Amino acid sequence: MKLHEYQSKLIFSKYGIPIPKGRVAATAEAARQIAQELGGRAVIKAQVLVGGRGKAGGIKVAKDPNEAEQLATQVLSMEIKGLPVRKILVDEAAAIETEIYLGITNDRAARKPVMMASAAGGVDIEEVARETPEKIIKVHIDPLLGLRDYQARDIAAGIDLPRELWRDFNAIALGLWRAYSENDATLAEINPLIINKDRKLVALDGKMLIDDNALFRHADLAELRDIDEEAPEETEARKYGLSYIKLDGNIGCMVNGAGLAMTSMDVIKLFGGDPANFLDIGGGAGSDKVAAAMKIILTDPNVKAVLFNIFGGITRCDEVAKGILVAMDEVKPKVPMVVRLVGTNAEEGRKLLEKAKMITAETLADAAQKAVKAAKSRK
Repeated sequence: MKLHEYQSKLIFSKYGIPIPKGRVAATAEAARQIAQELGGRAVIKAQVLVGGRGKAGGIKVAKDPNEAEQLATQVLSMEIKGLPVRKILVDEAAAIETEIYLGITNDRAARKPVMMASAAGGVDIEEVARETPEKIIKVHIDPLLGLRDYQARDIAAGIDLPRELWRDFNAIALGLWRAYSENDATLAEINPLIINKDRKLVALDGKMLIDDNALFRHADLAELRDIDEEAPEETEARKYGLSYIKLDGNIGCMVNGAGLAMTSMDVIKLFGGDPANFLDIGGGAGSDKVAAAMKIILTDPNVKAVLFNIFGGITRCDEVAKGILVAMDEVKPKVPMVVRLVGTNAEEGRKLLEKAKMITAETLADAAQKAVKAAKSRK
């Protein structure tokens, strides 16, 4: 689950990380009032859950409350990467001397969290990693011990931070680790962490991603989810306990098992197709869940064919077949459907589908080729 900048920075502040004064506004008039409270000069920042806001014109500096109102009107009328701007953050303007990157994420290869820092802050860390990887300092953190003081000092020295700021940096690094670990985050980053004209460190921007699987432990964080920023299909899928991610292709996929779903997508691409989604119905899915999954897939207008790849272990193939038929009766799809059923009650499931004159297959390769051919015939 992605958090907005203002939400992330409020969490950071609870852990002692200094952030600029500011508030969220939904109207230009409110932005004007906040700018006035901040002393006139302010930064107007679009609150959308995508990167590249600055390059898209979603971050503007106002010299007075009147200009803040004008710029807020502009930003609130924008769409950034397809997402409408519904809220803006009005922050006090900062006098920046130096920009630093500081973040924590999971290093799956090392099986540990890793803290990364760079003196080249204020730009995409991916760009820095690609062009000048030597500028990124990395420290792996033992999750049982947490971030140690010496590790924070090593990072400060590695990015050539002035010695007089090491104590403050140490507190910010430890605060960021606590924010990351105690909130079950998969990413917590400050970009940029600035040194201002008063020689103080301030988290000018913030970003957090929370592990969806841990939200049952964080009811307060779950309430922060902005469903307006998510694909409607993903919101609907979550109601039924489905794992769904919308993609850009034209072959809808419904599979039971994340690994099998990834394999199915790879095989579709192997035969020249392009998957329209990742959808894992999980084990033990009944006909109602399958019907819901099928409806979600068919809401995508780009879908020209649907591939069902079901391995019947916990999930019975005849139950899946019933769910498909129920969904077909309700949705009345106009695109071809290719179904591969293997495992528990597969023969019974195939008989049900053959009566409905659906395309069936026994191997994944055969199913993928039939789905790709069906999708191309619809163009």
